Amino acid sequence: MTSPSTTQPRRTPVIAGNWKMNKGTVPSAVDLAREIAEQSGDSRRGVEVIICPPFTVLGAVKQALGSAPVALGAQDVFWKASGAYTGQVSPEMLIDAGVSHVLIGHSERRGRFGVAEPDFSPDVLRIFGETDVTVNRKTRAALAAGLVPVVCIGETLIERQNGHTDVVVRNQVEGALQEISSAEAACLVFAYEPVWAIGTGEVCEPDEADRVCGVVRSTVATLYDAPTGQSVRVQYGGSMKPDNAPDLLARPHIDGGLIGGASLKAADFLAIVRAAIVRAATAADS
Repeated sequence: MTSPSTTQPRRTPVIAGNWKMNKGTVPSAVDLAREIAEQSGDSRRGVEVIICPPFTVLGAVKQALGSAPVALGAQDVFWKASGAYTGQVSPEMLIDAGVSHVLIGHSERRGRFGVAEPDFSPDVLRIFGETDVTVNRKTRAALAAGLVPVVCIGETLIERQNGHTDVVVRNQVEGALQEISSAEAACLVFAYEPVWAIGTGEVCEPDEADRVCGVVRSTVATLYDAPTGQSVRVQYGGSMKPDNAPDLLARPHIDGGLIGGASLKAADFLAIVRAAIVRAATAADS
């Protein structure tokens, strides 16, 4: 397998807030978006900031952000432009709402949860039916429409305990990139989120998180070439908070964070953004 260069390239850090099924009413979503927007300003230069609210408040959040340097993301997308697909949302619908980025293949969409849900029996889990095949279809559709996909990957606790982390991550990366060109691959974002660290308060140790993000990068390099592997951005997701963000973001293969719980408080989210600004400044000076 191709090994990434030890030289740190100047990839723009990307911090994305995934609100999940929270802040789903217009007043609560607008309040949080405005607080983030008001504290954005010129200090966000060098870092890409995205917030991903529920579908129902996308339009209101877009208006609340105004001209602030904060991009609007969606939490999912369907690969068809239109048709008899009740409940699905197409790329064109997202673009019409002002969306520029979209999460694809989040572990919760795949039916892989960090915390056990007592009423999620196997029959119920079928509603969370994302697979590597559907992730690939959604990724290709997003790219074709001009959206930036944030493709989520990661292992469960059992997979990690069995020593399968690297195999799971490589397979998910390879599955997502089927029939995607090297130029397209270089433009998307991968979010490595160990399932066991999502919503649990557990966090992957920075050295290990960086190592697995390096596995993502080397897998891309093997599928295409070394420059593509160096160009693709890889976030870490999984209980990233203001106190651990600086250490995680300082690692050479970690280009940002996919933030869950900490994105629901403007102060916490912006503290993580500031840590990314420091990382960007350090890279620029090196």
